[in-house]
Amino acid sequence: MRVIGTAGHVDHGKSTLVRALTGIDPDRLQEEKEREMTIDLGFAWLTLPSGLEVSVVDVPGHEDFIKNMLAGVGGIDLALLVIAADEGFMPQTREHLAILDLLQVRDGVVALTKSDLVDDPEWLDMVEEEVTQELAGSVLEKARVIPVSARTGQGLDDLVQELDRLLQAPSPRRDVGRPRLPIDRVFSVLGFGTVVTGTLIDGPLRSGEEVEILPKGWRARIRGLQTHKQKVEAASPSIRLAVNLTGVSRDELLRGDVLTRPGWLQPTTLLDVRLELLPRSPQPLAHGAVLDFFVGAAQCEARVRILDGKRIEPGEAGWVQLALSQPVAAVKGDRFIVRSPSPSMTLGGGAIVDPNPQRRHRRQRTEVLQRLEALAHGSADEVLLQELEREQIAELGSLLKTSSLGAVLASETLLMLIGDGRAVVLDPAVSLQIEDVAKSAGYVLTATQWDALLRRMQSALRDYHQRYPLRSGMPREELKSRMGLAPRAFAQLAAMAAAQGNVLDTEAVVSLAQHRVAFSSEQQRHIKQLLDAFAKSPYAPPSISESEAVVGVDVLAALIEQGELVRVSETIAFSADAYQTMCEMVLRHLREHQRITLAEVRDMFGTSRKYAQALLEHLDERRVTRRVGDERVLR
Repeated sequence: MRVIGTAGHVDHGKSTLVRALTGIDPDRLQEEKEREMTIDLGFAWLTLPSGLEVSVVDVPGHEDFIKNMLAGVGGIDLALLVIAADEGFMPQTREHLAILDLLQVRDGVVALTKSDLVDDPEWLDMVEEEVTQELAGSVLEKARVIPVSARTGQGLDDLVQELDRLLQAPSPRRDVGRPRLPIDRVFSVLGFGTVVTGTLIDGPLRSGEEVEILPKGWRARIRGLQTHKQKVEAASPSIRLAVNLTGVSRDELLRGDVLTRPGWLQPTTLLDVRLELLPRSPQPLAHGAVLDFFVGAAQCEARVRILDGKRIEPGEAGWVQLALSQPVAAVKGDRFIVRSPSPSMTLGGGAIVDPNPQRRHRRQRTEVLQRLEALAHGSADEVLLQELEREQIAELGSLLKTSSLGAVLASETLLMLIGDGRAVVLDPAVSLQIEDVAKSAGYVLTATQWDALLRRMQSALRDYHQRYPLRSGMPREELKSRMGLAPRAFAQLAAMAAAQGNVLDTEAVVSLAQHRVAFSSEQQRHIKQLLDAFAKSPYAPPSISESEAVVGVDVLAALIEQGELVRVSETIAFSADAYQTMCEMVLRHLREHQRITLAEVRDMFGTSRKYAQALLEHLDERRVTRRVGDERVLR
């Protein structure tokens, strides 16, 4: 199913032509019938000779209702530009044509209405020539101009045949599994409740499924679907749809809200866009200007931040960040329109390049402009790589949730990037099934970022090893601080580096995989001398200061780190064998007698009070024992 949208000046016969083509009066409001003027959006439908069903969105032509026109024109496949033969091009005709240009509506046909009122064939020829000249350079440059009369039926068959021919081409509307319905009408039906309508884009909807209404985040369920007053169980993109909802009231919803599946689309008040100013704009667009912004069926105020200059001249385009007065739900590639609030006129429009820029950009920054160029012209994988490169390391679930590609396409693209080695997921436990990847707590980065972080880690460790060659590695907390990463991100980075054999990672220290502590022959001689002294007097060994005098501070630290010696206090260490024996004997005594005193420990090992006290206080700190008066008991 396809959607046709009318466009044209007020009183040029748009609604009358729609009624003649479809048999349906698109003017549904009493005020419209009384004033004989379309005020709000109207809807109708017909079946073309080929059997193709099409919807028709009839928009108001009066300048006072351009905002209503913009709410309905965004989802159309083909434009039916209506021009009265007795008047020719008029101001709103030009404005509507400019809007079709900015929205890049690729196909269309011109209906030269009220042709029966023109008796002079030369006048009709002159109007057709004027129309052809006005269309030159626009999206409707190649559109046929067909004289018609809704009153006599003249040219209607020819018009229908042309519509049918144009709509036989494949629809450019995409189906990426992320349905969006920009809501253009909200009403209630007795016995059914809340109903919204719009043109479905980007994915299918089914009766019974849960949906989310953005930007408010209301949750609802689809009670029923209708198109052209016929009930359907499922709807595909590019269809006019009425959705009966349960769980929300009419008063909670507004035109401009977006109905979609929950969890993937993030409302935003910042947009990075490529904005084109119309050649007919009366003046340049200045930095800081406040405009009326239209996307989908939504509208709000937007403050302009020009990123690549001070202003945009008429007929030119520039990179702009829009700060919106209220959140909108939009995706990369959505077309938008901006209008001057006073005097009210269409100034320009363009395409959204990044719907979630996360931060306010600094102006005239080369890296910002280069990134926007890549996002504007890049493929899905290039876009996701750009988004990854914005962060040093990105949480996988958060990246997919905020990606301008949407969670589904971003997940598919990420799997492709991982498969061809351009992206790396740090946590090897992360499932790379597409249905699980968005829920992951793992971190992801580009292959280039991974290489850079790994080199930084290795460089930091190499420097540390050079400074402290007798230490087994850098303390883990110190390395984490040097890397500047969040604890979980650092843990995954270190685990992945260790899994690949680049580093050795323990709970305490991290080292290069090839790092080994090696003592010189002189150091080995001093070590033997010290260890002999410890063996000779295992329970009253040399003090820390005496040991440092023999082997040096660094060598002693290495011996303690390697477990040759066990430090139990600031001043005392035991050999590993002596320490183990002392612990075992103290514990055996406690199991047999439940209590032990400092004097008993001293006498047990034939040592002095200071060594016995150091051992017992060490066991207290390890929570093996606890002190009760002058005695120790097991914890």
